Amino acid sequence: MSRSQETFNKKEVRNRKEKKRKEKNEKRAKKKSEGKKSSFDDMIAYVDEFGMISSTPPDPDKRTVIDAESIELKITKNNPEFAQDLQRKGVVTFFNGSKGYGFIRDLESNQSIFVHANNMLEPVIENNIVTFEINKGPRGLSAMNVRLFKEEPGIK
Repeated sequence: MSRSQETFNKKEVRNRKEKKRKEKNEKRAKKKSEGKKSSFDDMIAYVDEFGMISSTPPDPDKRTVIDAESIELKITKNNPEFAQDLQRKGVVTFFNGSKGYGFIRDLESNQSIFVHANNMLEPVIENNIVTFEINKGPRGLSAMNVRLFKEEPGIK
């Protein structure tokens, strides 16, 4: 195939690419001829005591020693005293038995939580007080293991 059928734009694009390739090769040859090699020390950056990046290493006289045992880590995620109560109490605000879904208003947080008929252990109707567990569903929070709340004598 000959290049005579090329459009003006295609020729311009080809010429620009060739020019860019030549410039890149010239830069590479110039860098090689200078002989300056980058060292690891040129690439190192240090952080000073104020959090600023600098090229000078820190002063060893200003160094402070920290005892590893004195560092206190606080993780509340696994601490049982901060764990949320898994069993929640709420009121059924809406339930459509024919479609099999409804909503429960959590008495503690006043949050409306979705409930599906498959997650119910006992049948419920509107305004029933129920106990349930909160689970993350595909579209948000959903109630699991829903059952009617029955007060045991002497326990509130």
